[in-house]
Amino acid sequence: MLKNVAVLLLDEVHPFELGVLCEVFGLDRSEEGLPVHDFAVVSAQGPVLQTHAGFTISTPYGLDRLEEADLVAVPASSHVADREYPEEALSALRRAVERGARVLSVCSGAYVLGAAGLLDGRRCTTHWRHAAELARRYPKAIVEPDVLYVDEGSVITSAGTASGIDACLHLVRQEYGQDAANTIARRMVVPPHRDGGQAQYISRPLPRNACDTVGSTLAWMEHHLDQEMSVERLAALAHMSPRTFARRFQQETGTTPYRWLLRQRVLLAQHLLETSDRTVDTIAGQTGFGTAATLRHQFVRTLSTTPNAYRRTFRGPGQGPGAGPVPSGTVPDVA
Repeated sequence: MLKNVAVLLLDEVHPFELGVLCEVFGLDRSEEGLPVHDFAVVSAQGPVLQTHAGFTISTPYGLDRLEEADLVAVPASSHVADREYPEEALSALRRAVERGARVLSVCSGAYVLGAAGLLDGRRCTTHWRHAAELARRYPKAIVEPDVLYVDEGSVITSAGTASGIDACLHLVRQEYGQDAANTIARRMVVPPHRDGGQAQYISRPLPRNACDTVGSTLAWMEHHLDQEMSVERLAALAHMSPRTFARRFQQETGTTPYRWLLRQRVLLAQHLLETSDRTVDTIAGQTGFGTAATLRHQFVRTLSTTPNAYRRTFRGPGQGPGAGPVPSGTVPDVA
């Protein structure tokens, strides 16, 4: 049973991610029948730490406090890609997992787990903006950049900001059951459950800066998403044979022409749903999906939500065609 929780802080910690951990595990909600944790905020770098927002945090607890924790949580901090982490903190994280405790990262806190070697051979995630660098810096980690959180038993990682809430509620649900997670979610006024496999809302696809031979074809594809495209047609535009084009495309983008095109079309659909009042049928035509049914199918496969639910998420109830009120604590699942 989860009784003792410690949050490991590094200099320039992000207050929101720290606040999520304090809200879920650090408050006394015994009057609502919820368990009370022995909760502590631990500094890895002295008694006073600077936050990303410019104010300071002080705590009397040092790294020795981690030795008794059932859960060690690591929130986001700044400059994750170009900083060195205290070896004493990394050793404490490794010892925690070795003795059967769990560790949980929120957003870029995954870098700390990576530095400790705890992501080696494990599936993990972080904010989509940091995912590529996390994979580069820790090549033994199996980074999944488009999910909300990943539970690998002793190691739980979550994506950006609000998905830390999802990961924490997931852990509460495992430890204490659905009722406990729902009670905390109601207090926080958030959905009680979003599955970890739901996609992050990534704003841009794979970059084209390393696409030496197919870059011009990619640019053409981006501007003609409403048109039918085949490998043969694209290869002719690139002045290659279809076989050579498909191979070069895979080498330079890391994916197939079909998957790249599908992702681009979904991204355009996301943009139109966020910024226009066009119907799903109209957007389906403009993005090359043809029909609303096809758009809905691919949207659900890619983002695990429907076009209208996505529009409500980003624009609010009543701001799009057919958009009705969304009940509190729910995520719409119909288009």
